[in-house]
This record gives sequence, structure tokens and C-alpha cells, in this order.
Amino acid sequence: MARILIVEDEPLISLMLEDWLTEMGHQPVGPIDSIEKALKFVESTPFDAAILDVNIRARRSDPVAEVLQGRGIPFAFATGGSAEAVDERFAAAPTLRKPYDFDAIRRVAELLTSEARAKESLPD
Repeated sequence: MARILIVEDEPLISLMLEDWLTEMGHQPVGPIDSIEKALKFVESTPFDAAILDVNIRARRSDPVAEVLQGRGIPFAFATGGSAEAVDERFAAAPTLRKPYDFDAIRRVAELLTSEARAKESLPD
């Protein structure tokens, strides 16, 4: 079971993600609905992976992605726009196109948790 952070400002989408991740056997963390709260959270709370909405309250989630990338925490973006909405610095991160379904979330969760497990098994 992985702890997966949800950074999403749409309550219905957050609830759906929480339900689906729980059904998959993961522990959803959050949801967090602002960039400021997300930045504070990622600096103070352990978790294994994250799903970030590209735009949170009309602000890009790039600052959160930068911190996660710097800490080696795998993350995926979720966007109602095109894949081009993701900054090229984060091109390696998976992107979920809204509206997504259970299978898309399952595939991304498996990818993120396998990345997290691989990083945990590396020697220091």
C-alpha cells in the first residue's frame, strides 16, 4: 500500500480519486486544494507518490512538482487541457487527461508506486 498525495481543487474529482485509490489498496493523502498548502505539506509529511492537477485555483502546480522532483518523489499530472499544458521540465512525468477513468488511475498508480519502490530499494 502506498500513500498517494492528491493535489486537486475540484471536490468531486478529489472524492473520486480518494475512492478509487482506496479501492486499489492505497492510502490517499489530502486532498490539498492550494499551492501554498501543498508546498507546506510536501515539506513536512511523508508520502510515496502524488497526483497533481496542473492548475490549482488558476495557478500552475509547477512549484509543487519542482519540490517533488528534487526530492525524488514520483508524481503524475492531471489536466483537463492537452498534454502540452505540462511544462517541459516535467516531460517524464505521466499525464492523466481529464475526464479519466478507474483504469487510467490504476495504471498511473501502479507506475508511480513501482517507481517509489525502486527508489526505496536503492542503496544510500
